Amino acid sequence: MASETVKSAREKSNHDTRHERPRSAEIFERGTKTLVGGVDSPVRAFRAVGGSPLVIDHAAGTRLYDVDGNEYLDYVCSWGALILGHAHPDVVAAVSEQAKRGTSYGMTSPLEIELGEKITGAMPSVEMVRFVSSGTEAAMSAVRLARAYTGRDLVIKFEGCYHGHSDGFLSEAGSGLATLGIAACPGVPDAFARLTLNTPYNYLKGVEDLFRQYPKKIAAIIVEPAAANMGVVAPAPGFLEGLREITRREGALLIFDEVITGFRMAYGGAQQVYKIDPDLTVMGKIIGGGLPVAAYGGKRQIMERVAPLGPVYQAGTLSGNPLAMRAGLATLLKLEVPGFYEGVNSRTERLSQGLRGALKETGIPGVVNVAGSLLTIFFCKGPINNYSDARESDTALFGRFFHQMLDRGIFLPPSQYEALFVSAAHTDSEIEQTIEAARGSLKVLREA
Repeated sequence: MASETVKSAREKSNHDTRHERPRSAEIFERGTKTLVGGVDSPVRAFRAVGGSPLVIDHAAGTRLYDVDGNEYLDYVCSWGALILGHAHPDVVAAVSEQAKRGTSYGMTSPLEIELGEKITGAMPSVEMVRFVSSGTEAAMSAVRLARAYTGRDLVIKFEGCYHGHSDGFLSEAGSGLATLGIAACPGVPDAFARLTLNTPYNYLKGVEDLFRQYPKKIAAIIVEPAAANMGVVAPAPGFLEGLREITRREGALLIFDEVITGFRMAYGGAQQVYKIDPDLTVMGKIIGGGLPVAAYGGKRQIMERVAPLGPVYQAGTLSGNPLAMRAGLATLLKLEVPGFYEGVNSRTERLSQGLRGALKETGIPGVVNVAGSLLTIFFCKGPINNYSDARESDTALFGRFFHQMLDRGIFLPPSQYEALFVSAAHTDSEIEQTIEAARGSLKVLREA
């Protein structure tokens, strides 16, 4: 329960709020007795940045409020899912109305078809779609389908790209694994891990070498078209085009993992921005409007191999959940309004320019990478073009920067290797507030 008087954390910039969250610390400690590490997703534990994790009571617009009553300007936005901000009135109304009509049917509803039509209308490469409950499930299912369609077993992924926590993806996977320093996950059999081939992002020669090494054995390439799980790294000119050319030549499929970039970089996703036509697309986050939902889709002749039309089995009790469908529909109606993305992206660009200016003023080495409304500040000399470059960052300095910003009421992703998200709810004045907080935080770090 939040305290009756909300204390804005940004008013306490000279204090360490890690020592002013007794209720959060108490609840987190209680949680460690029943939840593994006190959390249900590792990055929430603040292991990469230190200090006591936040325990959130409620949220609205751009603001998070912890159980101690502290207020934070949020740039995590549920890891990108909330492009409209927290508790958007239209999304809340849609979910509330649907809850009165039933929370789960276990059968098809018109809502699944309506959201499916929205997605196929936005992404021409997606002719048919299947809804699931998580990005991990969607990516796993897309790869299974690619293997079945091509009759091949091997899959290429890129170092630092994260495609969920299914066994085949947990090597050099970025995101939470990078945060915790885990290169490969115990429990994944070597025989299974060998079916996934890693190569550096933005490096076409590595891809060509793998196809020469394993002729007619590679089923697919799966890639984040703009990487966001090693921190934000945009594709180099010609990289995605090269992947498309190679896969067509070699008889493999190209899978775009747009769990983060889908409906965020543009209404048609990163594939619209970069003008690439993938065979399969993985989606999540925004299409559920903050509720658990994901999807995979693609060319009709490929998707028709999925049961019940074909032999590739995949099922889920909560797939196409009506609450999630209503939240997704309410969200996408806002995103298709002309000018929506121009506004969000321009504020992100303003924030990136302000952060670069603050780094230059203080003389602290840093690089700010941007892709649409995704942003990462890396503490290194740069440039950052792949996972190896990202790992040169000073993660300890990032941790100190994170807490300086938190003390000023700004909540950033608690890991160097995650993306910062700007939402449509962020205002110009909040962007300026964030830049000023960064300037003050960097000055303190320089003088330390």
